[in-house]
Amino acid sequence: MSSQSAKKAPVKKASKKSVKSVKKEPVKKAPAKKAPAKKAPAAKAPAKKAAAKKKAGGAAVSTQEDVADVPVVTKASEKKTPATPCIAFVAAGPGDPDLIAHRGARMLGDAGYVLADEAAVPIAEAFVAADLIEVVNPDAAGPAADRIKPAIDAAKAGTVVVRLLAGDPMMGSGLVGEVGAVRRAKIDIEIVPAVSEITGVPAYAGFGLVGNKAKEVRVVDAQDSSVRWEELAVPRVTAVFPSGANHLVHIARAMLEAGRSGDTPVAITRDGTTVDQQTVVMTLSEAAEAATTRRSGFVVIGEVVEQRERLDWFERKALVGWRVLIPRTQDNTAGLVTRLRRLGAVPSEVPTISVEPPRTPQQVERAVRGLVEGRYEWVGFTSANAVRAVREKLYDYGLDARSFSGLRVAACGPGTVDALIEFGVRPDLVPEEDLSTGGLLEAWPPYDSLLDPINKVFVPRADIATDTLAAGLTELGWEVEDITAFRTVRAAPPPAPVREAIKTGGFDAVMFTSSSTVRNLVGIAGKPHQSTVVACIGPHTAKTAEEHGLRVDVLAEDSTPEGLAEALAAHGVVMRERAEEAGEDEWRPSKKRAAGRRKS
Repeated sequence: MSSQSAKKAPVKKASKKSVKSVKKEPVKKAPAKKAPAKKAPAAKAPAKKAAAKKKAGGAAVSTQEDVADVPVVTKASEKKTPATPCIAFVAAGPGDPDLIAHRGARMLGDAGYVLADEAAVPIAEAFVAADLIEVVNPDAAGPAADRIKPAIDAAKAGTVVVRLLAGDPMMGSGLVGEVGAVRRAKIDIEIVPAVSEITGVPAYAGFGLVGNKAKEVRVVDAQDSSVRWEELAVPRVTAVFPSGANHLVHIARAMLEAGRSGDTPVAITRDGTTVDQQTVVMTLSEAAEAATTRRSGFVVIGEVVEQRERLDWFERKALVGWRVLIPRTQDNTAGLVTRLRRLGAVPSEVPTISVEPPRTPQQVERAVRGLVEGRYEWVGFTSANAVRAVREKLYDYGLDARSFSGLRVAACGPGTVDALIEFGVRPDLVPEEDLSTGGLLEAWPPYDSLLDPINKVFVPRADIATDTLAAGLTELGWEVEDITAFRTVRAAPPPAPVREAIKTGGFDAVMFTSSSTVRNLVGIAGKPHQSTVVACIGPHTAKTAEEHGLRVDVLAEDSTPEGLAEALAAHGVVMRERAEEAGEDEWRPSKKRAAGRRKS
């Protein structure tokens, strides 16, 4: 921001807060005797402003209701040029993206080209833009040199290349052939291991591989004709078959014939370490009579499986495997997404609103000038977007958070408070329990002519927000300037598969963090299926959902993203317990509905 724009600040009172005073420090840092250096701060100011606008442009719309706002943070993979051609062979791990090595994740983030096994694509997409990924089938016929050739060409062209291998490549022979081809091309290599499925899958299934009588671990290929089954028949051996589920009957019968006890526990884990993980436990005798299946899975045979009664943790997560829809405004719901993933859920975000400046900005401009001039006693913020809108106007005048000096600031909602603190303003009034507008009104003091020198309150809000706060403050004796600081525009409908899942019960739950998310999701995608669990962050949001014909199943006691996630988790636990009491295998709404369709 130039000094010229600072002169446009509305009154003399603002001169102490002008851009000149704010930018003295950058000027001092400019190199001596270089005229361009003196201009550097002015050149940098628009960049700061642009960054702020980007953040505001990605902000979530909230109304004067139950709001959960968090800032947007997005990163795109950048193509980088290595000093010397190199191909990094990175192990993807057993399935959970968090089980990839930190070094492997960092290399993926730096990559300009990723050649990934088909099974490892979900891991790649967790770290790399989809357009940088090429898929390869490691089981396809042909030499390894042909499979790795695209990666070799990319490395020679100066691109940072990652060859992402599914599972634990050190347990197979495919890696050797590809490395040989890269060596012959005179390109450097790096091999980055990850958590091995040999230990990772049992850990997620809830047991170790040694303990009590079990002192030895044997990793066996069930299709190996040279397996010595008698060596696996002793209690001290834990037998591990990484892809043995589709050969379970053969394995069980061979071990029984070799002398292993029929009471020996067997664990079959499919989709290990992912949210779709399922572990079935049976005896060796039962496995020998089990139905034949073509589904692959991880098999462990031995007394160690009994540890599962005490150590089962992953599949007992409250929301494991739940597909949860999060309609959001432009604000990122990163905190809510993180909490849901820790609970085992698979969150899917659907943008419903974008934020734009008001069509007639003169009102908010006058209000911001009045804020600087000292025309108000209070400023009341009900959303993070309102904070950002006011902040942007202050930036336009070359001002900062010091403009709030002498003002009393009220805020409701944790996202709103966080946005104020990020700006450098600590609110004076925040409701302790009810974090909605109603809670803010209950905490707001009435106007007292003896204590309050000024009678006016500035309330910046969205164009679609209700006048609940303004009406309540008026009843308390305050004169309210209720100004539209930003307007909301409905987002485009989500992709067809998402719309279909919403309407047909493909999602287990939908989480509404404000009334606007209810209105706009219904507007762009239709009402969620009646089997979908509806969770609302607060009473105002719940009321809006009911007005749109939705049955509210979960209402957060704590009107925060974390409180909403925990409320849904508690509901999921109750559903699981009821299903187990009824002898049902499935308790997730989408799976129960799918099972019902199959039966009919």
